[in-house]
Amino acid sequence: MELTTVWFILIAVLWIGYFTLEGFDFGVGMLLPVLPKDEKERRVLYNTIGPVWDGNEVWVLVAGGATFAAFPEWYATLFSGFYLPLLLILAALIVRNLAFEYRGKRDDDTWRRNWDWMAILGSYVPALLWGVAFANIVAGVPIDADKEFTGNLFTLLNPYGLLGGLVTMTLFLAHGAMFLALKTDGDIRHRARALSVKLGLVAAVVAVVFIVWTLAKYDWEAMPMVLFAVAAVALLASVWMAMQGREGWAFIGTFVTIAGAVAGLFWALFPAVMPSSTDAAYSLMASHDPAVGVSAAATQYTLKVMTWVAVIFTPIVLLYQSWTYWVFRKRVATHHIPDPVDTTVSA
Repeated sequence: MELTTVWFILIAVLWIGYFTLEGFDFGVGMLLPVLPKDEKERRVLYNTIGPVWDGNEVWVLVAGGATFAAFPEWYATLFSGFYLPLLLILAALIVRNLAFEYRGKRDDDTWRRNWDWMAILGSYVPALLWGVAFANIVAGVPIDADKEFTGNLFTLLNPYGLLGGLVTMTLFLAHGAMFLALKTDGDIRHRARALSVKLGLVAAVVAVVFIVWTLAKYDWEAMPMVLFAVAAVALLASVWMAMQGREGWAFIGTFVTIAGAVAGLFWALFPAVMPSSTDAAYSLMASHDPAVGVSAAATQYTLKVMTWVAVIFTPIVLLYQSWTYWVFRKRVATHHIPDPVDTTVSA
């Protein structure tokens, strides 16, 4: 197997890791205005993802770095052409992260409420725009002979791309609700489980519409139907398990759903890394073979060095993150949340 193919697969794995892990973080943030009934329950939601959200974000940083090193032409075209939506995602992630860090710095309801809205906004925007971006990448975007993206933001906000954004958003909502049902206890656990069933059904309907549109738009024989079928079955099984009170299996179901869907998108994309809707000859390809198309890959020496770095450090990162999840595996309930301390000094 060529190193270009190996790194295409590794980048796909990194994006799968990001969407399956950060996906439930986004889901928890998006559920802040609907699931908790009071301040303690809101703090329960924050505490479920508090120990892991920053580690989950590392996956997208590594995915971006790996793309830059392994496929520099892909990185250059993608990040220049998708500059505005990626900037919006970055800004949303920044305000979301600030909300996690600063919300508890002051015992004031208005202060906390404002940061809550920052966390909500910072969760909805990436959940939607990541789906828009990936739907457009797989469908193809206008790229000219100079490997330059010739469209604009409104080119990406087409009906098909927006539907892709709704798929990721609804899947992350269901994934987050399943996670909360698994990680909380008491009344909020039961409400999260009931909500996860409804959100899972909504996500299933939106995903089916997206898949049908995709099959009608492109050659269905080239689509990874096995992976899409696995994702669909896993989502329905997740809803069923949630209805039966099997929160762990329900969460695994949405995990497999997102992993299967992202893997399917990358499978449909290969051997291209960024298809051109202007002319197929302008598409950026993973291979070094000039007969295939315009190569987006780095030199063979660069790929070899990267491979050794990945072999050494990837197991360390996986072990550390697995240990983190193991340490913080227990459920969180309102009785674990202390009452706020009144810091007002009386005269």
